[in-house]
Amino acid sequence: MYRTWKFLQEYSLLLVFGAITALVWANTTPDSYHAIVEYPLWEGGFIGHLHDGHRTLTLHYLINDILMAFFFAIAGKEVWEAVALKNGSLRGKKALSPLIATVGGMLGPVAVYLLGAFLLGKFAMLANGWAIPTATDIAFSYLVGRLVFGAGHPAVMFLLLLAIADDAGGLIILAIFYPQGDLAPVWLLLSVAAAFGVWFLANRLPRILDGQNPRKPVSSAVRRNLSFWPYLIGGALSWYGFQEAGIHPALGLLPIIPTIPHAETDFGIFAEEERYQTDLLNLMEHAMKGPVQIILMLFGLANAGVEFSAMDEATWLVLAGLIIGKPLGISFMGWLAARPLGLGLPEGMRLADLPVVGCVAAIGFTVALFVAGVAFPPGAEQDAAKMGALFSFGAAAVSLVAGKLFAVKRKTEIDAV
Repeated sequence: MYRTWKFLQEYSLLLVFGAITALVWANTTPDSYHAIVEYPLWEGGFIGHLHDGHRTLTLHYLINDILMAFFFAIAGKEVWEAVALKNGSLRGKKALSPLIATVGGMLGPVAVYLLGAFLLGKFAMLANGWAIPTATDIAFSYLVGRLVFGAGHPAVMFLLLLAIADDAGGLIILAIFYPQGDLAPVWLLLSVAAAFGVWFLANRLPRILDGQNPRKPVSSAVRRNLSFWPYLIGGALSWYGFQEAGIHPALGLLPIIPTIPHAETDFGIFAEEERYQTDLLNLMEHAMKGPVQIILMLFGLANAGVEFSAMDEATWLVLAGLIIGKPLGISFMGWLAARPLGLGLPEGMRLADLPVVGCVAAIGFTVALFVAGVAFPPGAEQDAAKMGALFSFGAAAVSLVAGKLFAVKRKTEIDAV
């Protein structure tokens, strides 16, 4: 049972299960599906005006705007460590090629999507969905990348760096281009105050009081007695600040991530070594992994329930942006970084591997579904765009074919030693 659960955790099959369940449910008894997803759990209280302009907490809002904050916190943790910590995977020259390729992997889908919308004569109606195909699903792209390249191939790490940077770009896009209601930036001061307050009171001040004492008695007492609670309280305040500021509240925990005591070295996403880290940030992340998988299953259940009859131009534009725009953008910008700019590629990786990486990165799914839910109001266009995000699973089959066409030589971890 432990091995089965570990496999489900590692490869997010619970998310797939939730999405498939939602698809079957919505296409058999759609009325009951939507009644459950939009079921009002609670009305009134301090929580303020929610997404529908009223004080109604629905199951959909609970999952997308509150629980998904923990998913984005884990994604934000990986981005933060990769950028800020010693040996971070997105620091230094080694990260430049995948970072530049990431730019192509975001601009390519946008160009394909907007050009398609223009040619179809529906630019005004569909343009707001431009960001949907920019997403790359880290977990699924990692799984497919290992299947195509082998666990020891340098292209897998290149893909992971690209996916992390893609997530960072996606978070910025969500915050800037998809506000939830009227913007009230002054509320962000609450998030800033919460982040600074918890950093100073629970992190910095205990270290100051410890002085040069190697036993760190104050820091140890704070860690032992308070654990993660100060950061959870700070996160709740930050989440509320984001909601009231008009920025998607699912991003509300991000300002708290840098305030949590962390290790000085980043071992990289999915690194086994992180299991043995004793810093609070890693402990919190690994403690959240199980619950977040359940949250992702609920997210799939609450967002993937679209009827097949909903397919229209938005479906094919999202899919084209991912399947065509991603490989083209990553291939061109990756080539530009490796050759004209002279940054090169990881040892053992060829230029011919770039289009295959682009195909793998075309699996948008989780974040693409999320962006579709905020890019369009509930209705036909949102459902159609979500269907395109779901169809991006087809990029896995395209990747396997591309691996054959471009003569990818699989490398196991033993081969890489």
